[in-house]
Amino acid sequence: MRNTIAALDSRRAYAVLRGLTGHGGGMVAAATTSLPERPETGRNYDYRYVWIRDQSYAGQAAASAGAHDLLDAAVRFVSERLLADGTRLAPAYTVHGDTAPRQRELDLPGYPGGFSRIGNHISEQFQLDCFGGALLLFAGAQRADRLSADAFKAADVAVRAIAERWREPDAGIWELEARSWIHSRLTCVAGLRALAGTAGHRPLTDTCTQLADTLLADTSVNCSHRGGHWQRAPDDPRTRATLAACRDQLAQDHLLYRFRHDARPLGEAEGAFLMCGFVMAMAEHQQGHAINAHRWFERARGACGASGLYAEEFDIAQRQLRGNLPQGFVHALLLNSAAHLAHN
Repeated sequence: MRNTIAALDSRRAYAVLRGLTGHGGGMVAAATTSLPERPETGRNYDYRYVWIRDQSYAGQAAASAGAHDLLDAAVRFVSERLLADGTRLAPAYTVHGDTAPRQRELDLPGYPGGFSRIGNHISEQFQLDCFGGALLLFAGAQRADRLSADAFKAADVAVRAIAERWREPDAGIWELEARSWIHSRLTCVAGLRALAGTAGHRPLTDTCTQLADTLLADTSVNCSHRGGHWQRAPDDPRTRATLAACRDQLAQDHLLYRFRHDARPLGEAEGAFLMCGFVMAMAEHQQGHAINAHRWFERARGACGASGLYAEEFDIAQRQLRGNLPQGFVHALLLNSAAHLAHN
């Protein structure tokens, strides 16, 4: 029964990702705008643009699930943007590959507790992890023997961008103030190592390995938490410390919050972040904790609407979805985690 349900979820997630993807290969982050993450706080956005990070998540999920059409689309879009914009890759674009328009409010009534807004300020940010995510995408394509010559050139551009810019503060995955975010750096380390393991091209392999070691060494010295939180490899003690810290500090009812905003209870600041629940399922699975992995997966899987669609967040207290929907990266992580857990 569980495998049947997982298969149905995977097919639905694939259909959502396919529906969010345009003819040029770009997948919008969500199909809607201005559905608030938190009523009356001003936190509503226009997500009808292609985030490089989300596109990479979707492509990696497609590679895990054997959905080569989505994988090829993701590789094509990310490659084209890297070859066009190089080390100045923007975090997001329109589905046609153009710069996302600046954010502005409309003189229209909005969703209760919100207001109408179009455009996004994302083009003004630098997000280092986009380059690492692109390399993880390209490595997945290479393992599937679907990395084109142009994509290989784009991978070289991403490696060069990391080499030139990894010391710069960036906005990070949550688009906050510019700092040296550990997630951004370690995503680049992971991408470099993944590409080095699949490239089969000695000069690029050596470059990736050396750059990954340099970046990790600096991050270990300057950015590690005194409690030992984060991850490097499955058997690294920092992985286990990170999982333990997430369970202890960010979990409620087997749903996960992305971080603590302040001293308030987690649920008062924002909703549980559904993508994080599926990531936790894969992390537990990677550690060999099959029962815990399925528990996290099933809890996140159940936090959807009647149509089976997921938004970005879930309000545990009110049992309501929060934010724009369908949110592409949640469906991508569902698809990826379902593929991983199926091989248990």
